[in-house]
Amino acid sequence: MGKSKSPKVHRYSMQFKATAVRLSELPDVLIQDVAGALDIHPFMLSRWRKQAREGLIVTKGIKLDDETTAELKRLRELEKKYKVLQQEHELLKKAIRFASDQKRKSSSSSKQTGKTTPSR
Repeated sequence: MGKSKSPKVHRYSMQFKATAVRLSELPDVLIQDVAGALDIHPFMLSRWRKQAREGLIVTKGIKLDDETTAELKRLRELEKKYKVLQQEHELLKKAIRFASDQKRKSSSSSKQTGKTTPSR
C-alpha cells in the first residue's frame, strides 16, 4: 500500500501575520472578512490575534497597504448597503403578501351563496 500524504502545511511569514492582524483590528472589520480576503481560516487569524496580544507577533510599525485598506472600507460599505437591501426586500415581500391576502378576503366576501337581498 502507498503512504498516505500528510496535509500540506503552509507557513506564513511574520510580516503576513502582522499585516493580517492589523487589518482585522481596523474599526468595523470582521475577522471573517479579513480571513476571506486573505484566503485563510478565521480560526488561524484569531490565533494570530491572540499571539499578537501576547507579544509573539509584533504589529506595531506595520504599514497597511492603502489599496487593501480602501478595499476593506468599500467592503464594509457594501455590506451595510446589502443589509439595508435585504431588509427592504423582506418588507416588500410582507407588503405583497398582505395586499394579496386583502384581495383574497375582499373577493371571497363579495361572493355570496347566490342569494340576493331585496332592495327597498
